Order: sequence, then C-alpha cells, then structure tokens
Amino acid sequence: MAIISQLILLILLFTLLGSVGAYYFKRATSEGIGLHRTFIQNLLVGGAAYGSGALLNIYVLQFLPYTIVFPLTSITYLWTFALASIFLKESITFRKLIGATLIIIGSAFLIM
Repeated sequence: MAIISQLILLILLFTLLGSVGAYYFKRATSEGIGLHRTFIQNLLVGGAAYGSGALLNIYVLQFLPYTIVFPLTSITYLWTFALASIFLKESITFRKLIGATLIIIGSAFLIM
C-alpha cells in the first residue's frame, strides 16, 4: 500500500510539473515570441518543469499500467485550472467547475 501512495504522489507531482511548464510557456509569449530575455527565461523554466514531469511520468509507468497512468494525466487540467485562475486571473465558470469535478470523479474511479 505504501508504494501505491508514493506513486499517487508522483502522479500528482508530474501533473503539477506539466501544468507549471505550460504556465511558463504561456508567460514566455507575454512579450511575443522572439530571442529576448523574457521569452528565453520562461521557455527554459517551462521546459525544465515540463521535462521533469515527463521523466517522472516515464518512471511511474514502470510500476503502473499505461491504462491507469495516461488517463490520470488529466489531473494536469486541474492544476492548470488553478494556476490560470490564480496567476492569470482567468474566470472560473460553472461549466469549468463541472468539468473539473468530472475529472476528479473519473480519476477516483481509475485508482479504486
């Protein structure tokens, strides 16, 4: 049971890293795409986060079936939802809340 708890934590971590990476990719475009400091810095941070998440994903796949791990990557959307709301001031609509709730329910069914 302890290994399953650790794997779930790793899944939460790699999905968070994927979402943080995407957030920094979004920040990279704040002044347009080009060879300027903002773009390069955010691209590097985003790439490091995204790449680290991908490596953790590969690690977890050694221990859990692909049919479990890949659908659980949808948790990335929950992290993205939170980051976009907090840092980008994007609106939280009822429709988005329903979608997030369905992702949580579906993920719970997968790990039961």
